[in-house]
Amino acid sequence: MIIRLTEKTKAIMLLLLLAAFLVIILYNSVLLVLKTVYPVSYSAQVEQSAQEYGVDVSLVYALIEAESDFNKDAVSSVGAKGLTQILPETFKWLQGKTGESLSEDALFEPEVSVKYGTYLLSILQNEFGNTEAAVAAYHAGIGKVHQWLENPEYSDDGVTLKYIPYDDTRAYVDKLMRTRDIYVNLYNLNQPEMEEIKNANS
Repeated sequence: MIIRLTEKTKAIMLLLLLAAFLVIILYNSVLLVLKTVYPVSYSAQVEQSAQEYGVDVSLVYALIEAESDFNKDAVSSVGAKGLTQILPETFKWLQGKTGESLSEDALFEPEVSVKYGTYLLSILQNEFGNTEAAVAAYHAGIGKVHQWLENPEYSDDGVTLKYIPYDDTRAYVDKLMRTRDIYVNLYNLNQPEMEEIKNANS
């Protein structure tokens, strides 16, 4: 049995095919734009450091995007340097743990900056036990986050922050967590559970 399509049906089918084709083009264009805005630059350094220190790969990318927008030569108004914007005194403190002795200008080297930024994240995650508090500490400092957690106005359980009193730190944490989720969805990156992070660093 031969089914003959009317000219109207053929026209509708053609329009549907054209619409599907345009949707695919639009989808791929949006993905291309998003991957330009949220790149995976320095992937070798990021993946190596994330694995070494048990930190979520997407969190490291989000950190770099938030701190320097992937500019390896970035210097902040307070003197933080490199992709992960580490202060010279923090760099010195971290090197006391790794046993290295590098000049502060080594922070402009992507491998060094990514390594120490990821290492600092791992220390903070182990210190606080949750990612948002760790990210807040990366921005505002360990002592400040401990103060907030001890204050019932900012934390109900002494572990998680229900409110961050510093506007810039609150905005920083919100941005970084949203960016992490974008990386997870855009590149199908896995997010290890906190227990896995702890086990990798134990």
